[in-house]
Amino acid sequence: MIVTTTSIFVDDQQKALEFYTSKLGFQLKNDVPLGADRWLTVVSPEAPDGVELLLEPSGHPAVKPFKEALVADGIPFNSFGVEDVRAEYERLTALGVEFVQKPADMGPVITAVLDDTCGNLIQIASTKA
Repeated sequence: MIVTTTSIFVDDQQKALEFYTSKLGFQLKNDVPLGADRWLTVVSPEAPDGVELLLEPSGHPAVKPFKEALVADGIPFNSFGVEDVRAEYERLTALGVEFVQKPADMGPVITAVLDDTCGNLIQIASTKA
């Protein structure tokens, strides 16, 4: 068994698509209309046939309080691996991405946490050399 798709709840699918592609660098994989919403997935350009990230609409009543509680407590919803957190922090900051945690040494990894503009905190992490 393997993971093929994972999801993140987003407030606005189009806004999320623009952020995840133009800022974070993911590539569009699927965009299938489903009534008012879409089956909208992105993938890493480094693994175009790898795990898809579904930009899931936040319409279910349980989603809003769940997301708000995570953000209020500073808990990232997902974690993305990068080669160099500090370099990625600089690249993303230059693109206007807001971070709620600057790069920090966390034992065997370095992490930073960003706001995805769609109601989520996202951690980026890299292992120390």
